[in-house]
Amino acid sequence: MVYYSVIQLWNDLMPWDERTRSRLKLRDLDILIAVIDTGSMGKAARRLNVFQPSISKSIADLERTLGVRLLDRNRRGVEPTPYGLALVKRGGAAFDELRQAVQEIEFLADPTAGELRVGGSDPMVGGLIPVIIDRISRKYPRVVFRVIHGSSDRQLFQALRDRDADLVVTRLPRVIEGDDLRAEVLFDEPLVIACGTKNPWARRRQIDLAELVGEPWVLPRPETWVGSMVADGFRAAGFEPPRNVVYCNSMQMNHALLATGRYLAHFSGSFLRISAKRLAIKILPVKFPIRSSSVGIVSLNNRMLSPIAQVFAAQARDIGKLFEKGGALRTSRHV
Repeated sequence: MVYYSVIQLWNDLMPWDERTRSRLKLRDLDILIAVIDTGSMGKAARRLNVFQPSISKSIADLERTLGVRLLDRNRRGVEPTPYGLALVKRGGAAFDELRQAVQEIEFLADPTAGELRVGGSDPMVGGLIPVIIDRISRKYPRVVFRVIHGSSDRQLFQALRDRDADLVVTRLPRVIEGDDLRAEVLFDEPLVIACGTKNPWARRRQIDLAELVGEPWVLPRPETWVGSMVADGFRAAGFEPPRNVVYCNSMQMNHALLATGRYLAHFSGSFLRISAKRLAIKILPVKFPIRSSSVGIVSLNNRMLSPIAQVFAAQARDIGKLFEKGGALRTSRHV
């Protein structure tokens, strides 16, 4: 509501006419974004490799054109006014649309090139996303992939909102906050119990969960969504969560502890379907009473995906259908 009021006030003060359009410059807007991002005109000048008087002149020109103050100066540097925040929010989206347009032109001119920024949760970065990248890079060898490894869905979704990521692949939470994001379900994702191939439990063909509760475990932190889901699964089976446990959300630590031959852990089914053999991990034949969640692609509403992002999404759907049917995954498959 506050943001809407600022925009409305801005519209009342400075109507969008030919004079405004002719005086607004992308370079000035780029400089304003750099100043707000760095918190200092001097730092913005160093980032943009220009002299500081040029920064001051650009900001003054913008403020004169719009008729409002965009920055407040203080001892610590500069801070954006509500008008400055509104302009940067909309301006950042404009720059992103221009970047998308240039990338689309480049892709149309040379379909073997392009850039894609993908965000992913830990299991996706270690499993599904590399498979998709491998498939695409075989046909489009000049595509550059920038992968953002997020420690939480909130961090990943913020990367989308900040336009640092084109799309995100993750286990979908029960509720996605905000109506600015859209989610597409790819496949159901069960949680499975696994151990290292050196663990004695790896040789068992039938196991009851009661036999495993007292074993050493590596579990996701209980305050996280997946951690609470795992704890609920134990309780649904009539047990309290294990006490001989290492709580962490690091896949690297999971793998290191399982390699000792002592620990058990929960994994995403798709991750082990792709990586179990490579990591010497064995899925155990034990029932765990927990409902499957879904893996999906999350992107910004009202933002058209670039051509290479659409290729990525198509590959993700292809693999999702394969998982749903129970088919074998061949990581060397071409696009």
